[in-house]
Amino acid sequence: MNFERIKEKLSILADAAKYDVSCSSSGSNRENKGKGLGDSSGMGICHSYTEDGRCISLLKILLTNHCIFDCAYCVTRKSNDIKRAAFKVQEVVDLTINFYRRNYIEGLFLSSGIFKDPDYTMERLIQVAKKLRLEENFNGYIHLKSIPGASDELMQEAGLYADRLSVNIEIPTVSGLKLLAPDKNHEDFMKPMRKVKNEIIRNREEKKFLKSTPKYAPAGQSTQMIVGATGETDRDIMYTATYFYKKYEMKRVYYSGYVPVSSDPRLPALTSAVPMLRENRLYQTDWLLRFYGFDVRELLNEDHKNLDVDIDPKLSWALRNLQHFPVDINKAEKQMLARIPGVGLKSVQKIINARKYRSLNWEHLKNIGVALNRARYFITCNSREWEKRDLTSEKIKNLILRNSSSKFAKNHSPQLSIFES
Repeated sequence: MNFERIKEKLSILADAAKYDVSCSSSGSNRENKGKGLGDSSGMGICHSYTEDGRCISLLKILLTNHCIFDCAYCVTRKSNDIKRAAFKVQEVVDLTINFYRRNYIEGLFLSSGIFKDPDYTMERLIQVAKKLRLEENFNGYIHLKSIPGASDELMQEAGLYADRLSVNIEIPTVSGLKLLAPDKNHEDFMKPMRKVKNEIIRNREEKKFLKSTPKYAPAGQSTQMIVGATGETDRDIMYTATYFYKKYEMKRVYYSGYVPVSSDPRLPALTSAVPMLRENRLYQTDWLLRFYGFDVRELLNEDHKNLDVDIDPKLSWALRNLQHFPVDINKAEKQMLARIPGVGLKSVQKIINARKYRSLNWEHLKNIGVALNRARYFITCNSREWEKRDLTSEKIKNLILRNSSSKFAKNHSPQLSIFES
C-alpha cells in the first residue's frame, strides 16, 4: 500500500466531505454479540451526537470527488479546477478498520461524487459497507449517502448494511434546483427516498411476525437542504422540510448555510457565508415542529415569511399571539406549558410532577430550570397575580433583549420587575 498516496487521498476527500452536515448517528441499535468489531448500540473523523447527547466520531469522507454533474453550488462540480482523487473500495474498508482499532472513530459516513452513473457509484458505496459487515464483522455505525437516481434494487440492498441512508435534496424548491443544477431531475431525489421509506415500513411489519427479519436502515433516513444559494424564504424551507417529515418519515432534515465555494453568475454574490444564526433559527423551528406540537403555519406564513434573527421562533410566536397569555403555571395543560418561552420539555415535565404536591412560585420555577428572563412575561403562579399593564409585544421584546444583552449585565445589574411598563 502506498501510504503517502492514501494520505493524500484522505486529505482531499475528507476536505470535500465537510460540506455535508447530515451525518448524525442517533437512532441505530446494531449490537455486537461478542464476536465482531465495534458496536453502534446506544452510540453514533467528524463529530456527531447520539440520541442521548453524547459526542461521537465518524470517519467522514467521499469515495471520490469526480462528478459527472456541474451543480453551481458544489465544490466537486465537474467544471471546477480542483485536485481530484478516488478511493478504492478496499482502501476505505482498511481506513475504517485501522482508525477504529486506534480508537479514532466509532463509525463511517461515506458519500461520493457521481462518476459514470448513479448505479455504478451506489454499487461501490454498498461494496464498502458489505465488506465491512461480512468480511470484517464490523458492527459500528455506517451512514451511506444514497445516490440520486440509483435503482430500487440497490437501495434495498444498501439498507441491509447501512444504519442510516440519506439523499440530499440540496435545493428546497424545484425551481431552484432547475436553476442551479439543470442536469439533475427532482424525481431522481424522490425515488430513492420512497424506496427507503417503503422498505423501512415493510421491515417494521415483518418484524412483528418474524423476529429474525434482518434490520433495514435501523436509524432511518435523513436529508439536507442548502440555505441561501437561491432566494427561498424560511417559510419555503420549513414547508419543504415538513413535507419530507410527513411524506417520507425522515429522521432528520439538516440545514446547511450556503458557502460560496464556486464562482457562478447564478449564485448570490455573497461576501461571506450565510449567517450561522439563520441556520440556528431553522433548527430551532425544526425542533418546535417535531417535539413541541407547533404547526409550521403558526410559525411561518404569508404574513411572516422569514424567522426573526434577534429572537428565537417560540418567543416570536408568543409575541405575535399574546391573546393566549398569561398562562397559569399551576393549571395549564402540558401542550400549553410547552409553548411558553423559556420553558423546555424537561421543565414542562418537572412542573407537571411538582405541582401535584404544591402550588409553584417563582423560586420553584427558577429551581426547576425555567428561564424566567423570558417566561415571566407569559405566566402567572401563586407568588403574585399578573398585573395587566401596557406590556405590548414590542416592549416585552425590548425588555427581554435588554436583559439578555450580556452575561455581565445579567449577573451584575438589577433585574427588571415583571410589572415594569
